[in-house]
Amino acid sequence: MASALISDDELAHWLALRLIPGLGPRTSAKLIERYKTPLKIFRASLSELEAEGISGSTARSITSGCTFDDAVDQQHKMMESGAGFLPITDPRYPKRLRPIYDPTHGLFYRGNTDLTESVGVAVVGTRHPTPYGLAAAERLAADLATAGIAIVSGMARGIDSAAHKAALAWGGETVAVFGCGVDLIYPQENKKLYADIADKGLMISEFPMSSPAFPQNFPIRNRIISGMSAGVLIVEGAQYSGSTITARLALDHGREVFAVPGNITSKMSWAPNLLIKQGAKLIQDWNDVFNDLSPEDRRFIAAKKAGQAGGYAKQTSLPLTPQEGLNKAILDCLQVDTAIHIDDLMATMENYSSSELIAGLFDLEMQGMVKQLPGKNFVKVW
Repeated sequence: MASALISDDELAHWLALRLIPGLGPRTSAKLIERYKTPLKIFRASLSELEAEGISGSTARSITSGCTFDDAVDQQHKMMESGAGFLPITDPRYPKRLRPIYDPTHGLFYRGNTDLTESVGVAVVGTRHPTPYGLAAAERLAADLATAGIAIVSGMARGIDSAAHKAALAWGGETVAVFGCGVDLIYPQENKKLYADIADKGLMISEFPMSSPAFPQNFPIRNRIISGMSAGVLIVEGAQYSGSTITARLALDHGREVFAVPGNITSKMSWAPNLLIKQGAKLIQDWNDVFNDLSPEDRRFIAAKKAGQAGGYAKQTSLPLTPQEGLNKAILDCLQVDTAIHIDDLMATMENYSSSELIAGLFDLEMQGMVKQLPGKNFVKVW
C-alpha cells in the first residue's frame, strides 16, 4: 500500500533503505540530507558512500540492493493490514520529530495521520500501577483530551493503556507508538484497544511490519514518544523504569517534563517524585500542563476547538459525538445576559453526572464559548 504522497516505486526505495543492516537513524538521516531521495542513495557508488563515512559492509549492502525483496514483502504486509509509511520528507511526518538528534527516516502507521498535526502530550508510566496511579492517569488523560490535546503513549499495559482508553472514551485524540510492527497486537490483552486506536486514533512505529516486540525496542521507541510530544507527563514509575528514560529524552529534546506526585512509601512514586525534586513541574490537574505549553501551541488548540464547536450549526445532519452532544446541551441551557449557578445547571441537566457537566464547562471555557463568573456562575459568551 503506497503512501498517498509517494509512488509504489518510491515506497519500495524508502523501505529498502530502512531494511539495510547496520544503517541507523542518524546515518540514514545524513544520507537523505546529502542525496535528498533514497533512489539517489541507491544509485551512489561504493566509493561515494564510503566518502560519506558509511562503513564498507553497509555501503556494499546499499549498492547491492539486497533489501529490495524484503521491501516488496513489507509492501504486501502493509497492504494486508491497511498500513502506510510516512517518510521524513512527507508533510504529515510529525514536525516536532524532525529536529531531534536521531529521528527515524520513516514511520509505519495505521489510522488517522491528521493526528500528527495535533499538539500532543505524552502520558507514560509503569506497567504495574497502583489504583492511585491508574486513577490519576485516567483523569488527566481524559481532561487533556477534552481540552484538545492529543494523548501520546506506548500502548503498554498499565498507565499507557489507561491513558489511551481515557482519551478515546472522551472523544479525544490519541497516538500509540509501538515497539513492534503496527500489524501486531502487543500486549495481547489490548486487542480491543488496538482496534479502537486503528479506527479512531493513530498507531505508528519505526520498526518494520511484523517486527516482534523485543525488549530492546521499547527504550528505542521512547525517543519517538518524547520527540513528537510538546511535553511528557510521568504518572508512576520505579527507579529504573522506562518512564525515567522517556523523561531524560524529553529534556534532551527540549520538551517540558511533568510529574504526578506520589506516596513516598510506594516504590512506584520514586520516578515522579525524583523528577519533581530535579525541577519537573508538579501536576495536580490538566491546567498545570496546558498553562505550560507554548503560546503557539495554546493558540493552535483554541483555534482547533473553536473550529470544531463551529461545526454544531453547520453540520446538523451529522451525528454528534458524546462530547459534542454534552457541549451543545450545556450551551442550550446557558444564556448570554443571565448567569446560571452550577447547581441550577445540574438540576436542569439531570441526565448528566456532575463530573460530565464540569468537564463540559471546562471544554467550553477553553473554546471561549462559556465564561465563569464569581460564585460558580456561568454565562454563554456572545
